[in-house]
Parts: sequence; structure tokens; C-alpha cells
Amino acid sequence: MKQAITVVIQAGGASSRMGEDKALKIFLGRPLIQRVIERMTPIADEIIVTTNRPAEYTFLNLRLVPDLKPGRGALGGLYTAIASAAHPLVAVVACDMPFASQMFFEGARRLMVRDEADVVIAKTDEGYEPLHALYRRETCLPAIESAIDSDQWKVIAWFPQVKVRTLNPDEVKSLDPSGLCFWNLNTPAEFAEAERRANEQ
Repeated sequence: MKQAITVVIQAGGASSRMGEDKALKIFLGRPLIQRVIERMTPIADEIIVTTNRPAEYTFLNLRLVPDLKPGRGALGGLYTAIASAAHPLVAVVACDMPFASQMFFEGARRLMVRDEADVVIAKTDEGYEPLHALYRRETCLPAIESAIDSDQWKVIAWFPQVKVRTLNPDEVKSLDPSGLCFWNLNTPAEFAEAERRANEQ
């Protein structure tokens, strides 16, 4: 039996380079976050949006969760995502990833079960990709809490405490042939380019 997945869309962050809230910026006719949610819905047994501005997201009709560890940056955001999930596996996705991939997460779930991993995550030239990764709630939550309690800030500071299954480039390519799933949009130019690419798909 497949373990159930909670998908958490993280709608935090200031969007300073975009000049407006990225999650709510219109992408191909609807708010970008809505596109991300629709892409993840087929694999989700539950969908949560983490945001400190819930009033702006009520139109989604989803459960909205504010930071449980305010002021703790990306690590606090990850804690909130995993702590709020009802299911054993938690797919965390940033709200500004228009090519978030259900195929990636389906493959990650298979690997997590097969390899008895606690985290399935890609490592690219930019480093780890924690905002498009799969986590096992039971083991990751205490490890993240412990990292926060010991005043660590790096979003992957707790990785030594759990079993991390790092995807190599070939595995990432097989799970995301487009190569776009980790692309997060930071500027109006990137936004326009992503719309162009999305239209071609």
C-alpha cells in the first residue's frame, strides 16, 4: 500500500526582486501558486499552504498555516511544513516553481520506500534542492526541531541525523526530463521566459 503524501506549498518570502508577491503574480492567466497546486494535486492526499499572510490566500480554499517558529528563516519554514502535515510523507514545494513535477515525487516516493530513506533530494550545481524534495515526517521532524533548538540556521543542517538519499544527475533527468522542476522565478524576465516555455509544453 502506498504511503499517503501531504504536499506543502511554501508561500513565504518577500519576493523583493519581483517587486510583488510571486505566488499571486498572474502566470498564464491565473496566480502562479494555483498552477503549482494544480500540478501537485494528482499525487496529494492533502495540500497545505504555509504563509504568514493567510488573508491573501483564502481564495485557494486550502488549509493555510503560518510559521510555527517565526523568525527562523528557511529552516523554520521547513519545520512548519513538516510539522503541519497529516501524512507520513511530505512533499515540499516552493510557490514559485511553475514546473514542479508530480513525476519527480512519484519516483522519490518509490526510492524512499525501497531505500528506507528519510529524505529524497536532488543535488544540482546550485547545491541541494530542499524546496522540491520529499521528507519522512516521523524522522525528519525531531531532527529539524533539534537543529533549531541548537540555533542552527542552514536548511540542511540536520541532514547528518537522518538517512538522506541524494539523487544523482541521471536520476534527476529520468524523473524530470524537462530539467525545469527546480526552476524558481525571481525576476519579471524569468517569469516571462517561464510562461513562454510553459506554452510550448
